[in-house]
Amino acid sequence: MEPICEPLSKTLKPLLLLFASFLLVVSLGDGNKQLPPRSPGASETAETYDKYYNYVNLTNRLRALAQSYPHIANLSSVGRSVEGRELWVMRITVEPDKDTPGKPKFKYVGNMHGDETVSRQVLVYLVEYLLANYGEEERITELVNTTDIYIMPSMNPDGFERSEEGKCEGKSGARNNAKNVDLNRSFPDQFDAKTVPPDQIPEVVAVMKWIKEFVLSGNLHGGTVVASYPYDDSAAHKEEGYYSQSADDGLFRYLALVYAQNHPVMKTGRPNCPDTPSETFDDGITNGARWYDVTGGMQDYNYLHGNCLEITMELSCCKHPRASELQNEWRLNKESLLAYMEKVHMGVHGFVKDAVSGAALSDVSIVVSGIRHNLTTAKFGDYYRLLLPGTYNITAVAPGYLPMTVNGVQVIDGKPTELNFNLQPLHLIIPTTEAYNSTQTQAAPSSTPFLPPDHKPIHPKEFRHHNYADMELFLRKYASEFSSITHLYSIGRSVQDRELYVMVISDNPKVHDHGEPEFKYVGNMHGNEVVGRELLLNLIEFLCRNYGTDPEVTQLVKNTRIHIMPSMNPDGYEIAEEGDATGEKGRNNSNNYDLNRNFPDQFVSITEPRQPETIAVMNWLKSTPFVLSANLHGGSLVVNYPFDDDKDGRSHYSRSPDDAVFKQVAKAYSQENPLMHKGHPCADLYPKEYFADGIVNGAQWYTVPGGMQDWNYVNTNCFEVTIELGCVKYPMAKELPKYWEQNWRALLQFMHQVHTGIKGTVSDQRDRMGIPNATISVEGIDHNITTAHRGDYWRLLVPGNYAITASADGYTPVTIYATVTKDHPEVVDFRLTRLYANNNGPSDRELYSLIKELSQDQGLEQLVRSTATDNSFRYRRPKDLDAFLRGLTLNFPQITSLHRLGQSVEFRNILALEISNNPTKPEPSEPKIRFVAGIHGNAPVGTELLLEFAACLCINYGKNPAITKLINETRIFIVPSINPDGQAQADEKCASSRGMNNSRGKDLDKTFFGQSFGRVQPETIAMMNLIQSNDFSLSVALDGGALVVTYPYDKPVHTVNNEATLKYLAKVYAKNHPKMRPGDTACSNNGQSTGNVPDGVMKAAQLQSHMGSMKDFSMDFGHCPEITVYTGCCLFPAADQLATLWAENKKALLSMLVEVHRGVRGEVKDRSGKPVVGATIFLNSTLKVFTSEAGYFHVLVHPGTYTIDVIAEGYEGQRKEVRRVLLAAVTLELDLDNSIFGLQREFVVASASMTALVLTACIIWCVCSLKSDRQKDGFHRLRQHREEYDDEIHLNSMGSKKSLLANEFQDESESDEETLYANKI
Repeated sequence: MEPICEPLSKTLKPLLLLFASFLLVVSLGDGNKQLPPRSPGASETAETYDKYYNYVNLTNRLRALAQSYPHIANLSSVGRSVEGRELWVMRITVEPDKDTPGKPKFKYVGNMHGDETVSRQVLVYLVEYLLANYGEEERITELVNTTDIYIMPSMNPDGFERSEEGKCEGKSGARNNAKNVDLNRSFPDQFDAKTVPPDQIPEVVAVMKWIKEFVLSGNLHGGTVVASYPYDDSAAHKEEGYYSQSADDGLFRYLALVYAQNHPVMKTGRPNCPDTPSETFDDGITNGARWYDVTGGMQDYNYLHGNCLEITMELSCCKHPRASELQNEWRLNKESLLAYMEKVHMGVHGFVKDAVSGAALSDVSIVVSGIRHNLTTAKFGDYYRLLLPGTYNITAVAPGYLPMTVNGVQVIDGKPTELNFNLQPLHLIIPTTEAYNSTQTQAAPSSTPFLPPDHKPIHPKEFRHHNYADMELFLRKYASEFSSITHLYSIGRSVQDRELYVMVISDNPKVHDHGEPEFKYVGNMHGNEVVGRELLLNLIEFLCRNYGTDPEVTQLVKNTRIHIMPSMNPDGYEIAEEGDATGEKGRNNSNNYDLNRNFPDQFVSITEPRQPETIAVMNWLKSTPFVLSANLHGGSLVVNYPFDDDKDGRSHYSRSPDDAVFKQVAKAYSQENPLMHKGHPCADLYPKEYFADGIVNGAQWYTVPGGMQDWNYVNTNCFEVTIELGCVKYPMAKELPKYWEQNWRALLQFMHQVHTGIKGTVSDQRDRMGIPNATISVEGIDHNITTAHRGDYWRLLVPGNYAITASADGYTPVTIYATVTKDHPEVVDFRLTRLYANNNGPSDRELYSLIKELSQDQGLEQLVRSTATDNSFRYRRPKDLDAFLRGLTLNFPQITSLHRLGQSVEFRNILALEISNNPTKPEPSEPKIRFVAGIHGNAPVGTELLLEFAACLCINYGKNPAITKLINETRIFIVPSINPDGQAQADEKCASSRGMNNSRGKDLDKTFFGQSFGRVQPETIAMMNLIQSNDFSLSVALDGGALVVTYPYDKPVHTVNNEATLKYLAKVYAKNHPKMRPGDTACSNNGQSTGNVPDGVMKAAQLQSHMGSMKDFSMDFGHCPEITVYTGCCLFPAADQLATLWAENKKALLSMLVEVHRGVRGEVKDRSGKPVVGATIFLNSTLKVFTSEAGYFHVLVHPGTYTIDVIAEGYEGQRKEVRRVLLAAVTLELDLDNSIFGLQREFVVASASMTALVLTACIIWCVCSLKSDRQKDGFHRLRQHREEYDDEIHLNSMGSKKSLLANEFQDESESDEETLYANKI
């Protein structure tokens, strides 16, 4: 045998060595998964399943297991109970003492209620099973190798110690913790703001800190047999039966089914518990709130405040069964526990990294289109998003990076899909024509930036005082040198014609970015308080030079649109003197008005004329959705917050509704200033003055009526404080470096405050488009804000729990509960459901019939006769006029509202009376008409006629059906006297010029130019604001000295595009006036020799050509036709002639109320019924109007056929003919397509606007190849169409896939069956 064995031995030896080598390679290749031999101690601690472990036994058992399996087990405590017991957690994974990326975290929590004990024991058995079978069973080995498992057998060890074995219903005092608090009712709740003191629930506090980066979780209870999933409660807090659905409802149902279907009893849905024998659950699962309402539950907290999806498993009917039952409970639950754990590996997972440096990015939002619940990446940039099988569009979003979307991600059953993101830093993105083959939208950087290891920001080196010319050059220099992040503009001019410059600093400085808050600093409001001016110039330099290198500055500039106005009072600065500590020279503007006492005040009437600097700032704030602001002053050292005064005018604490927010942002500044926060500002000047924490309520310090900070808060979305920067108002230049050193950190820290509270978007539920001017209200805080143009909003709040409501006209309000923390803003998005109104109801038909009847002479004559009122005419002086108007509002409050438009030079009120069935509520579908008089004080007839007209309307409302209907369907504004000062001075003579002008000697009808043409009269400003702030369809101005109606323009214009319509409107008035209609308008008494004027109307320039008229301003800037009615040859006739003049003009005035309902009106909306705001409507390519916020438009035209062009940003223009005989009403429906090339519109447009999107050649080729000839032709026609209007129409070509569907509209011409309604276009 020896000869045979020897060669065999020689053959086997290398084979055995080869096999051993193979095993070694496999073992090494498996890395950390190498299996060491089991510890002998493990067998000595084998489970017997016949006893409960008290706290001491549990501790010993877990410690023994951890010692026996140190390579895969680690025991730690996350905190302690009320009575000091450890909250033990066993971590089971390979290398359990390290955090390794790439493994999802899973947890089980048991024994939350101390007397529900099965879970405590079952989880101990699960720990042993996983440890003992690792390396023995492939399934367990795979699970432990790929999962980071955490098991907490007992969250309430104190309660367990008081529980009693065999008590199936539970023992009193054992369910709750040692402070008798139910731990599963003590977590922050989205629908309930109640909180439990932290010292009462140390177990909950510990778990809340521990819940980080988990992906999936189970909370094990007892009392029945079912799997319950979120939400556990609802806003209604209905006791039971209310299904409270989460954004991941389908996924939660699936996860609950995984547990239930693997449990022999649970899957039947019939627990057969002795206390509830008839209770059943479909498939063994239930929605928590549908079962019964649980406020403050742990599973909802996991989902809402972590990345973790958690369900609650009820394991047994008996809460604390006999120990003999424990082995059976383990047998029932073992497979369910394992199968549920395995579901942590479903959906999508991956890493998010910086595309330049390769660094992992944490806290990146992972957004799944169609699911309103995001999660964030962990510290290694890893994420795990559980999803059901299907196809998804997934986006990674991080501040400072270009978002990245991957479309068509396939999720299959059985294993997760890997999806990694590489995000491009925004400041490194450059335009490029290169493309690469990917479905991911990103741009490539040009180079990798180098950051010094110990980076320090670059501070200004040069400090000096800048006069106006020097400041202007400084701003222009930085705007040019840093053009990619700066934008220099002016909001207006000072009295002495100096520009009020503002520098914007942002990564997209010229436009408002959706979701990015607007912030502002304003300096040098008082011209001799100069520190703020210089600090803001320093800040501009600091931000510009540190952008891209300093992380804090870069983050602020990328995520905030920062507006900096170094000087609001450049005129005052020029006369102020260096070294002035407490003086007044240069404080006021060049009209010697204190600008910080010049704003409208909520408590006090400000009688001083509004200054151009004030008006410019007010208009600026109305046009930009500012969130937070500071007004920099000098003379003390403190942050002053609203309110600055109160209704009593006394110096005491005047609390605003957002007092807590104001104190928070004020402290943010003061605490960063090394001197301010001490509270002793100017010991030498004011030794007794002290401000706790360096902040003070404005009115508590001293009252300031007409202040800017209060106006910001009361009239806009903006929260503003006033910062006093030092005791010396105009320090020497050598002191400026000291001020910068004391304040630069505070300036940055205050800007950070704009990113606190809540933010989000209010959008339409159907099309997801933002809703502008929606109202955001917070329960308990009497101060609302509104959304910006695209529906985004920001609402500053202090940390806490809030009920937030979003509401908008035409939508059902929605309330969401939110928890605000101090670290970052909470995102709270709203989707509102539109209330669709039928505009073709009986009310419209009644109106049409009425307009048709009153358009006939006989019908209007009947209306005049049926509305006769007793009257006693006399001329009223301005004081009596005010009293008369107020009397109308007192006697007819339901249909009248009095508006104070402004004051005259001599501080007389200029009032407008609004008459409507609901004057306090906007009705965008109703036409607005304006009646004005008294622009020349020596022609007061118009004033008296309008007062009588107002009284006639009010008295007949509710009595005369026609008047009632007209008021119900119209918004009527009556301004009886524009020039009350002139009227007070006028002589009762036919041809006297005394009182014609205002008290400055200005003919007001020659002053409607705007601020750029010198000092604007206060009366003019009042009317300009009214004209521009409302969408009027028609205006009628009454004057005297002639007998004629004039139509635009007063200025010498060779051609007027819509002259036929303007002339037609004038003729409507004249034909209803018995003396004008014949056309004999000669007035011998005043020397006027116009002679015979056909139809009693003429172009205004032919009567008296002049520039700057109110009529021309209304046409050019208000887009509203205005006619001027000269009521008689005598400027100031005797009072006894007023009755005759009223009789002559009453019918004509009423005809204007009828005429305003004619023309072409309509609504522009998309297919879902949502209005399209800001669309431009052209009639015959010349007459232009815009749709209002509700999508309505109305334009008056003379009868005829018109071509309607509808142009809206992002929509394809269309042309349509409409014939107007009486009234043409059209509904314009626009197709809505939220995607461009398959991507979200908002994403593509935003990316294009940043010039940061590099489109791949593959996408371009594919999309272009799929375009039909019809679509290509549509784009071509759109470009041609735009050229017809040159720069008047702005279209976003990226959005031109939207198309306007139109069918030709034609009124049934000149028949008795004319209809109000049109085919839909």
